[in-house]
Amino acid sequence: MSHYVIGDIQGCLGALQRLLDTIRFDPAEDRLLLAGDLVSRGEDSLGTLRLLHSLRDNVATVLGNHDLHLLALAAGAAPVREKERDLAAILAAEDCDTLLDWLRGQPLALALPAWNSVITHAGIPPLWSLADTLSRAAEVEQALRGPQASAFFHAMYGNSPDRWDDTLTGMTRLRVITNHLTRMRFVDADGALDLTTKGEADAPPTGFVPWFMHPARHATGVRILFGHWAALNGNTPADVNVVALDTGCVWGGQLSALRLEDNRLFRCDCGR
Repeated sequence: MSHYVIGDIQGCLGALQRLLDTIRFDPAEDRLLLAGDLVSRGEDSLGTLRLLHSLRDNVATVLGNHDLHLLALAAGAAPVREKERDLAAILAAEDCDTLLDWLRGQPLALALPAWNSVITHAGIPPLWSLADTLSRAAEVEQALRGPQASAFFHAMYGNSPDRWDDTLTGMTRLRVITNHLTRMRFVDADGALDLTTKGEADAPPTGFVPWFMHPARHATGVRILFGHWAALNGNTPADVNVVALDTGCVWGGQLSALRLEDNRLFRCDCGR
C-alpha cells in the first residue's frame, strides 16, 4: 500500500488521470491524500469530482478555497460568474447533491501521525501550534456539516479581521480560521495576513514574509504539506519542514504527488 499526497488539481481531469497512471495507482491498495482545490478553472471540474467520489473509499482531501467557494455557490451565498462555467456544470448535474455532500464532509486539516505530517490547503499560521490548527479547523468543519452551514457560507467572504485573536466569536471567528487555512501566503511579524498578494516568496509586500519563513513559527516539529501557492512551483527552503505541492497544473505547469513511504515526488505535465 502506498499513500500519495497530490497538489491542487483544480478540475484538470486529464492531468489527474495521467498522474494516476504514472504512479500506477491501485484503488484496491493505494490511498490518495489531496491538498485541496479539487475544482475550478480546469477543463472538467465535474468529471474530476466524479472520479474522486468514485474512489472515495481510498481518497481523503482537505478543503481549499475553491472547494469552499463551490459549496457557497450551492448555498446561494454568491452568484455564479460567467467565467465559472465549470462550477455551474457541477451545480446543474443530477448527482450534484451526492458530490457536494461528500465534499462538505471533508476536513480543513488532516493529521498524518505515521509520517509526522499534516495537510492543510494553505499551510499552518506561524503563531498556531498543530493542536491549535486541528482544534480550530474542527470548528469550521462542525459548521459546514451542521445547521449553521448556510450562515457560514454567507459570512465566509472577506479579508477582515486580518489576524487571529482568541476572543473572536461566531461567524467572524470561523471566517478568520478559514482564511488562515485556505488563503494564507504572506504574514507580518504579528501574524497578520496579506490576502491580496499572490506572487513569489522572494517578493513579499513590505513588512511581510512567507508564512513558512516567519521567525517565530510554532509548528516546526511537524512536516506541513500544502498547496494553494502555485507561484512557489514546489520550491521552499530545505530547512523549514514544509512541502509545497501546488505546481501550477491549471496554469500550464505540472500536477505533483508525493509518496509518503519514500518521499519520492512524481509529476506530470498538465498539457493545457
